[in-house]
Amino acid sequence: MLTVSYGTMIWMSIAFLVVLFLLKKFAWGPILKAIKDREDHIEGSLQMATNVKKEMQELQSSNEKLLQDARAERDHLLKDARTTKDEIINEAKLKASEEANKMINNAKEAIENEKMAALVTLKNEVGKLSLEIAENIIRERLSDEAKQNELVTKLLSEVKLGQ
Repeated sequence: MLTVSYGTMIWMSIAFLVVLFLLKKFAWGPILKAIKDREDHIEGSLQMATNVKKEMQELQSSNEKLLQDARAERDHLLKDARTTKDEIINEAKLKASEEANKMINNAKEAIENEKMAALVTLKNEVGKLSLEIAENIIRERLSDEAKQNELVTKLLSEVKLGQ
């Protein structure tokens, strides 16, 4: 068995107390200070992380509101664009319809004018032809003196004087 002497035990206790005293005086303070500093640093980091998390939530909320506003503005602009497009299309259709009606009316007038001109020309031609035919017929009938006398007598009998 192992025997321990009391002298060694006392010197070991004294050495332990001296080491303990030296550690308390020189090492324990800085170690506790380092631990306290580390705790403060960790607590500050946690507080900063909490603040950053709150800021992120606020930013996310703000971004969501901005996104909703942008969507509303986009919808409004699209609605205005559709309305404007429909107005332009309707206006163009109306103008095209008016222009088409105007062209149709002008064409009808031109056709009517051409028709009237053709009728006048036709009447003139028919009149000329009628006169030529009548002239030829009268010449032929009146070429003979006996036929002339007969025609004059017939016309005189048809005409009633005084009535």
